Amino acid sequence: MAGRSTPLLRTLAEVSETRSCTALVGNPGKTRARHLGSGGIPVGRQASLPPATAGPLSTPSRSFINLASPLVARRTEFSESRAFSYSPEQVYDVVASVDQYEQFVPWCKKSRVLVERNGELQAQLEIGFPPIVERYTSLVTVVPNHQVRAVCTDASLFNHLETVWRISPASPSQPASCKVDFHVSFEFKSLLHSQLATVFFDEVVKQMVSAFEKRAAKLYGPRGLVQKVAVRSKVL
Repeated sequence: MAGRSTPLLRTLAEVSETRSCTALVGNPGKTRARHLGSGGIPVGRQASLPPATAGPLSTPSRSFINLASPLVARRTEFSESRAFSYSPEQVYDVVASVDQYEQFVPWCKKSRVLVERNGELQAQLEIGFPPIVERYTSLVTVVPNHQVRAVCTDASLFNHLETVWRISPASPSQPASCKVDFHVSFEFKSLLHSQLATVFFDEVVKQMVSAFEKRAAKLYGPRGLVQKVAVRSKVL
């Protein structure tokens, strides 16, 4: 009988020990510790977590335009020169028709002229990098048949954006052709914009002159091959 009572005594002893440990942990005047049943090694009590707040969980989000991150990327410049088989007047009309950019300029979703007077116009363009679409305003100054210059005046998207088209006759013997010099420099305002600079550079800027040449061909008919004179790009 003594042999059968030994397991019972051991069980009672373990229960007694467990209650003692529980009382010790629950007493604020004692050291907060508890014993592991496997080896009796004391471990510190974990700090209690605050109760979970009831209510739906929301995912933090930021709008693409309102990031306050400082700009890291440098200003980028790109230049290209081409000989067009169109007259200076024809090319100028294509470049100066800002309200029609949405029909042929890469990534341009909307274009409209807000104000026009005395050789200047204020234009609003909407460019899209799916699924992101941004809008900005530029001041456009023109010298008929010679130059179109646009400077961004809306600081929400760019720290700097300037495009310049210069058009000059090719030669007196070729009145139906001209030389076109295109230059753009840009610097995005936020870090996220600067990360998209590669997309802007590759998908928009490098296609710009070709897009205007194709527009001229659509309006005035094909005039043969165009000659690329020079292409220059750099990061300042």
